[in-house]
Amino acid sequence: MKALFLDYDTVSNGDLDLSTLSAAAGDLTLCESDHAKTAERIRDAEIVLLNKVELSRELLRSAAHLKLIAVAGTGTDNIDLLAARELEIAVCNVRGYCTSSVVQHVWGLILSLTQHVSDYARLARNGSWTRNEALTVLSHPIHELDGRVFGVVGWGELGRGAARVAEAFGMRVVVANRSGQSPRPDSVELKDLLAIADIVSLHCPLNDSTRGLIGARELALMKPDALLINTARGALVDGKALAAALKAGRLGGAGIDVLTQEPPPHSDPLLEPDIPNLVLTPHVAWAAREARQRCINDMAASISDFVAGGRRSRVV
Repeated sequence: MKALFLDYDTVSNGDLDLSTLSAAAGDLTLCESDHAKTAERIRDAEIVLLNKVELSRELLRSAAHLKLIAVAGTGTDNIDLLAARELEIAVCNVRGYCTSSVVQHVWGLILSLTQHVSDYARLARNGSWTRNEALTVLSHPIHELDGRVFGVVGWGELGRGAARVAEAFGMRVVVANRSGQSPRPDSVELKDLLAIADIVSLHCPLNDSTRGLIGARELALMKPDALLINTARGALVDGKALAAALKAGRLGGAGIDVLTQEPPPHSDPLLEPDIPNLVLTPHVAWAAREARQRCINDMAASISDFVAGGRRSRVV
């Protein structure tokens, strides 16, 4: 079957083993990202692999031979799933491949903020430590995590993984009820979680009920020294409201790995240079080499299963 990976350069810099994928996909072409060439590329393809490329209804209708879309990740919001279903194009994703990588990044962001790692590293190197040790070592507040509250929004594999580390630090884990779902016995409403949590970590998917989940009203409910962590989807958070809260000192800090548009335009409010206590990374929580290799191997397994008539990891 004719297969192509539309944006292989977004998942590998040449450091991955493609043997399983090549065996599964057969005639496989690896492409570098170029959205302008998507329609031309998929016109004769039977299997399309992708990471961030968007496939609209129009693009899917133009691909008369397309039978399977394999996504290099869990989220499928970049694909018109309704159109895929109508056109009888199968879609599969990869789940659970980057749990360790994302959990590490979540806690890298948290510890960078609670320990003020970059601030103290700068003071150690710019002469401040030499000039005035007392002022330097007490210039940024450091708080212990033990006994504090870790709030999880999205109780899937990633949320549970982040919570296990929180418990290792001696934190109490509180989970938000899912919108539209029956409340869990040990969970609370989001507004109540925001009010009591010292750290709020987002791990929910992006859909109509979660878009804009954290806006000005929700940020106002949080403790003034609380941290907001988002390694899920950028559109869960109102970036303008978050930037305003941080500038005004109404929030202790934020660790953000995802933005609403990626790569972001220069006008994104979270790219402003004067936002205090913000650690911003370019959507790399998932990107440990081991996680990316696991993703490729899982895609290969789903493609092989599809060719054999199965429905492994199917979302459509």
